[in-house]
Amino acid sequence: MFETLLCSLVTILPDYLYRTRVQGKALGVDITFFSIWYELRWGITACAVLTISLITTIFYYHPSTTAVTSFFRTVTILPEAGGRVAEIKVRTGDLVEAGQPLFTLDASAQESAAETARRRIAEVEAALAVAEDQLAAAEGTVRQAEGSLDQARTELERKQTLAERSPDVVAGQELDRLINLVESRTGALRAASASRDAVQTEIDTLLPAQRASAEAALAEAEVALSKTVVRAGISGRVEQFQLREGDFVSPVLRPAGLLVPEDHLDGIFTAGFGQISAQVLEPGMVAEITCASMPFTVVPMVVVSKQDVLASGQFRPTDQLRDVQEVVRPGTVMVTMEPLFEGGTSGIPAGSTCIANAYTNFGDQLENGDLSTAQFVFYHVVDTVGVVHAAMLRIQAIMLPVRTLVLSGH
Repeated sequence: MFETLLCSLVTILPDYLYRTRVQGKALGVDITFFSIWYELRWGITACAVLTISLITTIFYYHPSTTAVTSFFRTVTILPEAGGRVAEIKVRTGDLVEAGQPLFTLDASAQESAAETARRRIAEVEAALAVAEDQLAAAEGTVRQAEGSLDQARTELERKQTLAERSPDVVAGQELDRLINLVESRTGALRAASASRDAVQTEIDTLLPAQRASAEAALAEAEVALSKTVVRAGISGRVEQFQLREGDFVSPVLRPAGLLVPEDHLDGIFTAGFGQISAQVLEPGMVAEITCASMPFTVVPMVVVSKQDVLASGQFRPTDQLRDVQEVVRPGTVMVTMEPLFEGGTSGIPAGSTCIANAYTNFGDQLENGDLSTAQFVFYHVVDTVGVVHAAMLRIQAIMLPVRTLVLSGH
């Protein structure tokens, strides 16, 4: 409408003035409702062409969209293992810090496992004390066997010496008995040494390994016990936390609530423009938004990034070929905007639905001066008609509450 009114001032109005002032035709006599379409045909045609051209220029070089919002990520409150809720420490709406306990689960099984592991460690320590006593006893047995063996060897050597001097003094049967006695006590010494080595190996290897296994089981039980206390992974606000004592929560099917991070109020807005604006939108462009959650307010923004791909073209490999006709809705060109001035979006809740305009600026090209006359005029026209789009956004900001509260019928 505004474009038509502006264009009519330089097309229909001059044609009307020419017909009435120069040709002398009177309104209501020569120019009536039925003849005006013929009498002012040149002005009306020129107005239609100029209006269409102006609208095309405005919406191409200064694109607009109603698909604008500030996305934020929610974190699901989930335990690492399922269980019954034993105690609740927070409520919906509470602000929590990272690591703060939210609720606890029934930990009787984990406590029993931890206590069993502690008992096992105590059992291994007792077995180690007993093994040390057994080692002392084995050492005594080895010394006793060594003494008996030395005694038998000494007796054998003495009898052998006597037999060498006087063969008739020592009987051969006696020498055989002493030799067998030495061999027997040598075997007893070896058995005592082996028993001592076995006890030493048990002290040095077996019992430490058993203790390490018991300590690992205790550590595992303590980790499982610590997981019964569900803590906040990030700092944020607790939402939809309707948990009650005795409820069963699971990491798969039964979440407890949501955490909304504190950094969602960073003022970053994402807008989806039509694909026809892909060649116009560039980082650094000035933009403006107005949101339903903050009526009568226009916030200046700046485009900081543009997504190089369109969501409509993404796919996941399956066992069927993808048909292009399956893409029903064309994807939008996603751009990210942030406030041009610090704190400009501080009063807009995250997730608000907004309207955005982006404005093309040929100021740098105009300042260079190395332009043809046609380019100079064209760039000036493009920069000038941006005012029309800015005015339309402000009218939308004024009419948004009226349209929402009065004209929507809700």
